[in-house]
Amino acid sequence: MRIQSLKSGILAPIVFLIACAQKPEVGVQQAEQTITADSLLSEIKTLSSDDFEGRKPGTSGEQKATAYMQQQFQQIGLRPGNPDGSWLQKVPLAGVTSKPKVDIGVKGRKLPLTAKDYIALSLRYAPEIEVKNSDVVFVGYGVVAPEYGWDDYKDVDVKGKTILMLINDPQIPDPNDPAKLDDKMFKGRAMTYYGRWTYKYEIAAQKGAAAAIIIHETGPAGYPFEVVTDSWGGENFTIQRPDNNMSLVPVEGWITFDKARELCKMAGLDLARLKKAALKKDFKPVALNGATANFDIANTLRKIESHNVVAKIEGSDPAQKDQYIVYTAHWDHLGRDPALQGDQIYNGAADNASGSAGLLEIARAYSKLSPAPKRSILFLSVTAEEQGLLGAEYYAENPLYPLRYTLADINMDGLNTWGKTKDLTLIGLGNSTLDDTAAEVLASHGRTVRADPEPEKGFFYRSDHFEFAKQGVPAMDPDPGIDYIGKPDGYGKQKRDYYTEHDYHKPSDEVKPDWDLAGAVDDLRVFFEIGYKLSQTEQYPQWKSGSEFKARRDQMMK
Repeated sequence: MRIQSLKSGILAPIVFLIACAQKPEVGVQQAEQTITADSLLSEIKTLSSDDFEGRKPGTSGEQKATAYMQQQFQQIGLRPGNPDGSWLQKVPLAGVTSKPKVDIGVKGRKLPLTAKDYIALSLRYAPEIEVKNSDVVFVGYGVVAPEYGWDDYKDVDVKGKTILMLINDPQIPDPNDPAKLDDKMFKGRAMTYYGRWTYKYEIAAQKGAAAAIIIHETGPAGYPFEVVTDSWGGENFTIQRPDNNMSLVPVEGWITFDKARELCKMAGLDLARLKKAALKKDFKPVALNGATANFDIANTLRKIESHNVVAKIEGSDPAQKDQYIVYTAHWDHLGRDPALQGDQIYNGAADNASGSAGLLEIARAYSKLSPAPKRSILFLSVTAEEQGLLGAEYYAENPLYPLRYTLADINMDGLNTWGKTKDLTLIGLGNSTLDDTAAEVLASHGRTVRADPEPEKGFFYRSDHFEFAKQGVPAMDPDPGIDYIGKPDGYGKQKRDYYTEHDYHKPSDEVKPDWDLAGAVDDLRVFFEIGYKLSQTEQYPQWKSGSEFKARRDQMMK
């Protein structure tokens, strides 16, 4: 009896300890119930509060935003995402505040310009940039696309010149039906990378231009000119590079269509006719006879150390835990503008306190799973998206984990704040098999996939996932659906258009009393399930044939 009693006394606590060590299984449907509208709203309110001062990189707002994201990841139970054991990835940025003096005219007559008509700056890390007596040349859309047999610079050397370029890429009429666009040229209605301002400045630098000025139009750009002035009018950032960015075009700028038309008229040209001519392959650059441009830009410079916040959940399969699914959302916004009357803080509630809060909600759901997913999950809260996707670019060029073993990036930039939808928009639908996975998950929820209703605005090239795509990693950029449950037809477009006109990149982007985050919760649960499904399957996602990113990935995977 004594022996039996002794055995019982030893075994009982051992059994108890084993039982405690084995967490009960928690599946996807149970885990995702932790994603709620109340917690999402609370996180958005915190990140978009005046206390965070608009979350601009290099300010106290950055310190508060990155500290908050780190604290939340830690409380949720995630591990530091940097292999060095920290929660942060340093991102070296250069801050440049440009004060331009611009003189553009024709044969001694000056083009009258105000601050509402143009933006001119230099991202070269130099205290002063001068461009003197630079001839002005109209180069159509400023595109060189060999795959389409297209060259807007043909037979003209623009070295040292000021070039005027149309926004977007050429939208070519279908030769068999002029009422439609030719889908074989620049993807028809959809914007390609050739239409993005980033490309236009890149090609201008390659061609040796002294200044590159984009002619803005609200429709083709996808946003009003105020977005340009608000986004570019203060301090701008670039990644610190060894050459101090001297490889960039000396002067980058924008001008309104009306002012560009006035300049062309002064030179005896009709901008509307030039724009029409620029839609043909045989277009050649047109000099604005007698037109010259002078730029004197004084730069205030500083170097700052910004940060991506990185957290992870380690995979449970020893053979696959070194493979990663990445979720991204940018924490930054535009900061504070002391020159504004009244409200000076760009709170960025929808853009992108909502996406940052969504990142936390999905992380919390993953933390509840038992067992953990087979592959590891990386949560990347990136800096300086508003300055040109810089935090994502820096990570993609300096990845903490090899991109070869990075299966996908799922990006969140602005969640649905207007209620439940029957659909979900996938920007760049058809690019990769990620879309097929998303369709399967949505179908299980009785929902459908919808293509971008405004592909001409080039949203695929305007958020952080694009930097992963450029490096070859399949990337998904979901956007709110437009078929709102219980709402009249056109409700979604109406809300989106209102936001773009009145709140996008304005101090008024704040939490609204009529927000309904039920749709955001639905979407976040879908994003969670997509990532989980990718973490469990054997097959890597693939770019589809015809994608401009496929060749890069194929080469990487050899």
